[in-house]
Amino acid sequence: MLDKPFCKLAMLLCVLLFAWMPLAWADDSLSIVYSGNLDGELEPCGCSAEGNFGGIKRRATLLQQLREATPDLLVVSAGGLLSTDGPGDRLKGDYIFKGFVLLNYDAVGVQWRDLAYGPDFAASASLPWVLSNSGARKDAEKTPFSASRLISRGKQRIRFFSWLDAADSPLQKMQGQHSLVDASPKKFHAALQRAKKDGELTVVGTTLSSKQFAEQIGLDNIDVLIEGAAYEVYGEARKENHTLVVQPGSRGMRLGRLDLTLRAGRIVDWQHTVLPMPNSIADAPHMQAWYDEYNAAVKADYLQRVEARKKQESGKSPFVGEGVCQTCHEKQHKIWFDSQHAIAYEDLEDVNKAFDPACIQCHTVGFDQPGGFFDMNVTGHLLGVQCESCHGAGRAHVETAGSKALPNADWTKEKICAQCHTQPHSPGFDFNRYWLKIAH
Repeated sequence: MLDKPFCKLAMLLCVLLFAWMPLAWADDSLSIVYSGNLDGELEPCGCSAEGNFGGIKRRATLLQQLREATPDLLVVSAGGLLSTDGPGDRLKGDYIFKGFVLLNYDAVGVQWRDLAYGPDFAASASLPWVLSNSGARKDAEKTPFSASRLISRGKQRIRFFSWLDAADSPLQKMQGQHSLVDASPKKFHAALQRAKKDGELTVVGTTLSSKQFAEQIGLDNIDVLIEGAAYEVYGEARKENHTLVVQPGSRGMRLGRLDLTLRAGRIVDWQHTVLPMPNSIADAPHMQAWYDEYNAAVKADYLQRVEARKKQESGKSPFVGEGVCQTCHEKQHKIWFDSQHAIAYEDLEDVNKAFDPACIQCHTVGFDQPGGFFDMNVTGHLLGVQCESCHGAGRAHVETAGSKALPNADWTKEKICAQCHTQPHSPGFDFNRYWLKIAH
């Protein structure tokens, strides 16, 4: 039988042990801010309150605030920064890359749209690019993209990967380009396995859905999967076996945040938050020089296009301008004159965007079309959203005294409005409500 002093000592040791155990087995934590698919949106479209979210300048402010509150914050992107829809997108892409450098992301995945102007164009940005399934090209040793990135945050070591879907390649039909990426996941799986063996948390970005990724690649040894982006709004975080799946929203309007609780290298709990970026978030002052340089470059590019257009233009323009339309349609012209459409170009001037092709195309008549608006001094009669913006070029209609129908005569009103009132630029557009403002 044990003596009382020994029992007391044993009890004391047990008390100390249980008091120490929570400290020894304490859960580790990690906070991750993630994004994906900026899709060429350097700044929000200010045409509507509903669309006035996001932008790189606001993102810089929000990230600075988050880093001050959480010094060990990890910030990653699944890529998809560029757009190739308009004539000024290459120039804008250059400044998006420069802006992202100033945001100090820890890792950025590579998507096909990031390679739209060639790998060298993307590499010149000196971003922390990651392409985990780069193909076996002759110059593979010179690839500007890392196969993965190891980031340390406190006790945690995080390995970021990015999978580029070969089947989605716009280059796959071009001879010699099919080897830009490796469609086989063999090396990728080996890298994931090594990372887990070394005690690293694995994060993977991709444009595939989690279902597609699981079927084609597999989710083994992946702790966090950033799947293909949803349109604008982030998806809910969810666990699929041992993998936590998150889905970013597009167009850079929001950021996602994961606050993880880890035990023995596994995610045992998480909190997911979507962080909007409305206009109440101030633009970061340290981004102003970058933004001013961007606007100056856009203006210079625009003026070069104007000069080139002047040389190309010949013959009569198919557009006549609202003054000619007024001759026969005075009542309708009065309604237009009192509407916001009439001052659409002035709205651009107010925000210093009267030289941005992405904005001008919906605030003038016939921009980037033969005979359409290209310069305020030369084609000033085509400023604003005029009759021909909706109904089509009117010269043939005028010269035949109205016997020749306008180009869009058989269009529905909804189709006419949808030329400019698209979801990205006018997300709150309601035809029945908006039509009342210009009904004629």
